[in-house]
Amino acid sequence: MSGIEGITEQDIADYLAKDSGFFERHAELLANVRISHPHGQRAVSLQERQAELLRDKIKGLEQKIVEMIRNGQENVAIADRLHRWTLALMLTRDDRQLPEVLLRELRHQFLIPQANLRLWNVNAGQTLAQFSAEVSTDVKTFVGSLHQPYCGINSGFEAARWLEEDVASLALVPLTAGSPSQAFGLLVLGSPDPTRYTAEMGTEFLSRVGEIASAALSRLLNADPHAVAQPD
Repeated sequence: MSGIEGITEQDIADYLAKDSGFFERHAELLANVRISHPHGQRAVSLQERQAELLRDKIKGLEQKIVEMIRNGQENVAIADRLHRWTLALMLTRDDRQLPEVLLRELRHQFLIPQANLRLWNVNAGQTLAQFSAEVSTDVKTFVGSLHQPYCGINSGFEAARWLEEDVASLALVPLTAGSPSQAFGLLVLGSPDPTRYTAEMGTEFLSRVGEIASAALSRLLNADPHAVAQPD
């Protein structure tokens, strides 16, 4: 908007920005400046408006701090539960009990409605166990193609049938061993809540669960990862 004798508002703003001592020389102007209150019809002084802006900024910072504290507390709680689950696996002396302990403690610590797993290429002593029941070639191929856990709606996955009840959403966590890594099993987590596991959620935590589970369950594998153990 144009001002007197061609001087624009931008000209005035530029001048005041360059001359930092203007308001020091004319301090009385600050006390007399009145501006409209953003939440009402009354006019307030510049100092009052600045104070209100600072209060709003402080309030926003306080909310961010509260959110950071809450997130930090949640992360500590998750780390504690992961620690307790890991300890339960490490303290399991009988290898045959590992799958049961892993699933039971996983459901308990993380309030997971349903969980199950299947392993293949297990050693001869484990081939009759429920966790080593036969799975299709399609499942093994799918698990071998996973570079991270899969999360999403249950659209008829074979792994969903390993669970006791119908679920709306799934997390499929590949179990791998060796270098280069080879898939030897699949951990499936299920929930009746379709929003519990979604394609948009991060998978870093589930990847860590998969790594710990893989390390523990690798004790059950055939010494030759390419050999298929036969029942007794």
